[in-house]
Amino acid sequence: MSKLTFVDSGVLIAAARGAEEVARLAMTVLDDPDRIFASSALVRLEVLPKALRHHRDSEARFYETFFQSVSAWASISEPLAEEAFLQARNFDLHAMDALHIAAALSVGADEFITSEKSEKPINKLTAITVRTIHALNQ
Repeated sequence: MSKLTFVDSGVLIAAARGAEEVARLAMTVLDDPDRIFASSALVRLEVLPKALRHHRDSEARFYETFFQSVSAWASISEPLAEEAFLQARNFDLHAMDALHIAAALSVGADEFITSEKSEKPINKLTAITVRTIHALNQ
């Protein structure tokens, strides 16, 4: 059975243009045949415009290919913003991290994969399983 996985923008950026080791770790998630992916317009907004604006064509194609494979898209709504507010308040999250978590929760994602280091607050969440790519090889 496939696992519905929401990846944050940092995972996509790491896969597209990260240093060799971090890119490899990100790709282990993105290439996993036991995962299907969820995302939101917020993740797309974080990664695609700059790649397009700065003519990083292969990077933009990488992101577009990922977004075409997404099975579940979170709707940006007031309830999503309210959930993000609660997550930010309760776990000391940055605004975009909280919005991504709320988006993942809204589509019923099984897990949230981040590029944040293990000591960051996002890894302390309880509403969804959070994994960092930096711990995948441990």
